[in-house]
Amino acid sequence: MGDIKTKVQGLNPNIQARDVHSLAEPTGNIYEALTVISKRARQLSVDLKHELHQKLDEFAVQTDTIEEINENKEQIEISKFYEKLPNPVLIATKEYIEGELHFFYNRNRDRDNDRRERG
Repeated sequence: MGDIKTKVQGLNPNIQARDVHSLAEPTGNIYEALTVISKRARQLSVDLKHELHQKLDEFAVQTDTIEEINENKEQIEISKFYEKLPNPVLIATKEYIEGELHFFYNRNRDRDNDRRERG
């Protein structure tokens, strides 16, 4: 997940209007395109959360009392960095538009659904 930092450099963190027809071109259907983007965004979100928790766990100190909370400047800077990252949906949309996402249809699942509906 270390490449996420280089991937988002220069990415505008603000939401931008997109041409729906150009988004739908690779899949042929806007709903399928949005499904691909949302699944990738969910993956990114989980990965970023896991990475953040790993980094913050390095600073965790096991204490018996709540009063002994120490603020670490490095810990604060790490948290601020992750807060400033663009939304995972924006990152996933950029990857989709640039053709970096590879997706396929699970034909076996479609056949199983057809069998259940008939039988």
